[in-house]
Amino acid sequence: MSELFSIFKDYLEQDKSVTLATVVRGPAELLGAKALIPSDGEPQGPLLDLPWHSKLLRDAYQLMGEGVSASRRYEEDQIEVFFDVHRPPSRLIIVGAVHIADALIRFAKPLGYRTHLVDPRTAFATTERFPHVDEMHHAWPDEALPEIGLNSETAVVVITHDPKLDDPALKLALPSPAFYVGALGSPKTHARRVDRLLGEGLTQVQLDRLHAPIGLDLGGRTPAEIALSIMAEIVAVHNRVALAERIPEE
Repeated sequence: MSELFSIFKDYLEQDKSVTLATVVRGPAELLGAKALIPSDGEPQGPLLDLPWHSKLLRDAYQLMGEGVSASRRYEEDQIEVFFDVHRPPSRLIIVGAVHIADALIRFAKPLGYRTHLVDPRTAFATTERFPHVDEMHHAWPDEALPEIGLNSETAVVVITHDPKLDDPALKLALPSPAFYVGALGSPKTHARRVDRLLGEGLTQVQLDRLHAPIGLDLGGRTPAEIALSIMAEIVAVHNRVALAERIPEE
């Protein structure tokens, strides 16, 4: 059991979503039995030897998706299991100190996202322009993103229209565990972007993760409306809501 706790601690230190399931009521031989269920790893523990372990996993993943700890009762063995859910805080990494970034920050913070703004251009990325951002990173994306860290609770939004900034960010974000990666740009811009990134080693499967055109189709035109559509899409993806396929305009 100490090995299970050691693995649990490792997940917490790496800011990964994980659930520790423990029998808190039931037959004496099952009391205290545990299972460790990570969001993106192999479940393990003696509880998984029970014939109805699929129900246990189903409930663990559901609670992890909701980010709440709770108990569940299982009639098969008349037991109650407590699911201790640990999910790192959600983060929004914005690459590009442009007008949309300010609105994104203002929408994201009430939703519980810790906001990071990445832009090496100190003339644009200032606290005067973005007073509400949690962390400002005056660095290139290939330096800043590894420092911030990309986990399963991270959304990355690339909005500069400059391949020198956008492409390095996407090359790191798309192969990462980040739950959302989106990039601003027209269909023609996106087609050129895909060609460049394929040529630089990304796979088509990785590129298929990219949300472009970015955001839900709300018909918005202003920076605030575009930012709202982006945050709406991020929330939908984070909550595992199936999104209708969007056909880009010519």
